[in-house]
Amino acid sequence: MTSVPPSARGRRLLERGLAAVMAPALAVVLGAPTAHAATRHVWVAAVPTTWNAVPNARDAIHGATFEPGETTFPTVVYAGYTRDWGKRLAARIPGPLIRARVGDELRIHFKNLDTLHSSPHSMHFHGTAYRPSSDGVWLPLHSGKGGHVMPGEHFTYELTAGPGSAGVWPYHDHSTSMEESIAGGMFGGLSIADRGERRADREHVVVFAPWHGFQTINGRAFVGNTPVFESRVGDTVQWDVIAMGDEFHTFHVHGHKWRTDGGTPEDTRGLGPAESFRVRWKERSPGTWLYHCHVETHMAQGMIGLYRVRP
Repeated sequence: MTSVPPSARGRRLLERGLAAVMAPALAVVLGAPTAHAATRHVWVAAVPTTWNAVPNARDAIHGATFEPGETTFPTVVYAGYTRDWGKRLAARIPGPLIRARVGDELRIHFKNLDTLHSSPHSMHFHGTAYRPSSDGVWLPLHSGKGGHVMPGEHFTYELTAGPGSAGVWPYHDHSTSMEESIAGGMFGGLSIADRGERRADREHVVVFAPWHGFQTINGRAFVGNTPVFESRVGDTVQWDVIAMGDEFHTFHVHGHKWRTDGGTPEDTRGLGPAESFRVRWKERSPGTWLYHCHVETHMAQGMIGLYRVRP
C-alpha cells in the first residue's frame, strides 16, 4: 500500500493531536506547575527608641516591683516601614517578621537612622542564599557597603529563599556595632514557608534574649509584660523560636507537645545563640497556659509568659 503525504492542513491536525497526547506525559515527567515565585520588597531602618522591659513595673509571680530607671533604657532597634521608608510602622524588639516562600527573591531595603550612637549598622540574614555583597558582615578589605552602612545611608540586600530555606531564621546586625546592637535588641526573624505549604492559622514569634540584667521574651520580662499569645481550639498553631545573645535556652509550653521531624513527641527543645526552629500543632487544649525558657534562673529573671487557648 502506498502512503500519501498529508496536506498542510492534515499536518497541522496531526501536530495538534500529538501535542494533546504528549502534554499529560510531559506534565508527569516535569511535575505539575508550582505557584509563581515572587520578588518581595521590605523596607527596614535602624532607629533609636526608649525601651522598657517591664512596663507594669512588676514581677507578678514573685511579687517584686521595679522603678522605671531599673527597666528603661535608650537603644537602637529595627523598625518596619512602608514603601521607600514613607511611614514608620513600629519600632520594637524584635524587628519586623519578614515572611516569604521558597523560590521567592527578597529585596530588603535598609536605612541607618541611628541618631543615638551615630554608629554603622547592617542586616545579616540566616537561612537564605546571597552573594558576598549581601552578606551584611563587616570584614576589612572584603566587605562591601552592606556590611558597614553609615548613619544616613541605605543599602539593599538581595536574598533568595532557595531549597532548604523553609523554616524560621534570625537576622541581626553584623557590622562593627554587632555586639552592642544585639545586646540592645537589634534582631528579628524570617519565616519562610515551603512551596505549597499552607500557612498556620496562628504564628507566634518567641525570641529569647538577655537584656540589661533581665531575661526577656521579645524584649519584655515577667508575666504581664511578656507577650500573651492566643489561639482557638482547632487552629493550626506555629511557634517561631529564636535565641539571641550568648546564652542557651529551652522552649517549653505547658499542656502541649509536638513531634520532631523524625516523629518523636517532645515538649521541650533547647537552642543556643542564633539558633532557631519552628514547631506546629493542631490546638486541642483550651485554657490559660505558661510558656517559658526552662532554665530556671532565666524564668526567675523574666523569661516566662502566658498562652491562652479559647474553646
